[in-house]
Amino acid sequence: MSERSFSEWLREQCEPEWTAVVTHPFAMAITTGSAPDDGMRRYLEQDFQFVDSFTALLGAAVASADTFEARVPYGKFLGQVATTEEKTYFHRALAALGGRTDAPPEPVTAAFRQLMDEVRTSQDYLLIVAVLCVAEWCYLGWASRAGRPLPESFVHREWIELHEGPEFRAWVDFLRGELDRLGADLDEERRTAVLDVFRLAVELERAFFDQAAAPHPSTAARSWNER
Repeated sequence: MSERSFSEWLREQCEPEWTAVVTHPFAMAITTGSAPDDGMRRYLEQDFQFVDSFTALLGAAVASADTFEARVPYGKFLGQVATTEEKTYFHRALAALGGRTDAPPEPVTAAFRQLMDEVRTSQDYLLIVAVLCVAEWCYLGWASRAGRPLPESFVHREWIELHEGPEFRAWVDFLRGELDRLGADLDEERRTAVLDVFRLAVELERAFFDQAAAPHPSTAARSWNER
């Protein structure tokens, strides 16, 4: 991997999919406030379906982390997800858009939840970090492209603010740092296993944005253990 960090190597191995995610037309429409209400409603309805699996995945990271110092940031972020503005944002935004929190999961949503649940039950800390890192780093990637001033609509503006800023950047840096710390001395077989999970998560992120923008989402997503 030369002088590249492990997280950077993982990201580079996922091109051009990675860039397709962080510059996705639907994500860019969020940053400009031009994503239509129907599209945002569908997107947020589906994103809300991840809250339970994502929370459980954070709990698994607390349980499986190899140091106390690593457990603390997960516990702190877990509390934020459960009790702070992100949870209230979903309810306020979906109410404004005429959406629902109990929308049935669409195919890509179900596939992404399955990936989260599989790595959670594996209790494999490195794979758990890989999925968390993709989810958060990708969102920082597109949200950080938003120009100023941010969109007037709170539905767009607050979603950007939740995924941009010093605290969120520090969270992403922590996740990348854990990948770098644990990935520095991996053998080829283990490195490939982590890359497979990381790559599938990136593919699912792109498919998720495609799903939000398209009338008929793809059903081609695969479980990581079927690759």
